[in-house]
Amino acid sequence: MSDRETGSRREVVRRTLLRGAALGAAAPLLSATGAGATGPGGASARTASTPRAGTAVLRWLGTSGWRIGIGARTVLFDPYITRFTTGLFGPKGGFDAKTKLTTDHALVDRHAGRPEVVLVSHTHWDHINDVPHIAKSTGARVIGTETTYHVLRALGVDPAQISVVKGGEVLAFDGYSVEVVSSRHSRNASYSYFAPGTLNAPPHRAPRTISDLPEGDTLAFQVTVDGGPSLFLMGASDIDERSARGLRPDVLMAATPASPSTYRYLPRLLEALDHPATVVPVHWDNFEKPLASPPQRDPSIDLDAFVTEVRRLSPGSRVVVPDYVTDFGGDMRALPPTG
Repeated sequence: MSDRETGSRREVVRRTLLRGAALGAAAPLLSATGAGATGPGGASARTASTPRAGTAVLRWLGTSGWRIGIGARTVLFDPYITRFTTGLFGPKGGFDAKTKLTTDHALVDRHAGRPEVVLVSHTHWDHINDVPHIAKSTGARVIGTETTYHVLRALGVDPAQISVVKGGEVLAFDGYSVEVVSSRHSRNASYSYFAPGTLNAPPHRAPRTISDLPEGDTLAFQVTVDGGPSLFLMGASDIDERSARGLRPDVLMAATPASPSTYRYLPRLLEALDHPATVVPVHWDNFEKPLASPPQRDPSIDLDAFVTEVRRLSPGSRVVVPDYVTDFGGDMRALPPTG
């Protein structure tokens, strides 16, 4: 048997064990029922096995953000920690697109740690606002679209720290890899979204308000820990299923939709990713409330209905609804509090 064939067989075994481990672990807040059932399209429960919780430590940063510890290394995804008020979650008509960008440096430093890599799905304020400070204060490499590159340059980030990607790249790091996946931004009831557009050159002036930050195309990322789980990270509730098909992550961080405008969003997402063993709903919280408080739900999102639909479509998947204070192992099982 060749080295390549041996490696392929080991990968199949690794994924089988991880999927079984995730199914068998208890969720801290919500866990799916019906283990062992077979769902639509032949989605079936995975066989329980010994979890490998120590391969990664994950903390939800609210919105779609995550801090992922891999040994002594830290990876951030869409870290929006300052969470300032724009009126988005207030009375109808209270949203102010001219809200000034601001970063609470001390707060961001406390939650972000010392990352070596920051992954950015798109350049709306609730995904990129705190990234310039993190990049400049830590020297972290930022991976994102060309628009992300031009926005960060305009905000003073060293261009040598920024890696432009489009989707399809697989990047090797010490202890993990990052696969870049072309994706799509979620749609509102009018089949559109806030601040569309891309940048092919630096803006005439540095962005000052949230309306100065265009979407700039949307990416998803699959982070695979050596000897550990694969994590599919989403920043918006739509999917380029042709680009995502065949990735088969162990854990899916699934952005929850605020409208039904995207055709069969959840069925297409779960089918494309082969019904991941663990599904973690994200981007359902009011991201203008501080991380020091318990998560408050975005009133436009029906989180309970989303969880119910995941269970119906993929009864073999375990559902974990995160909070801001729980650390999870690589199997998305809650770790004991420290300190």
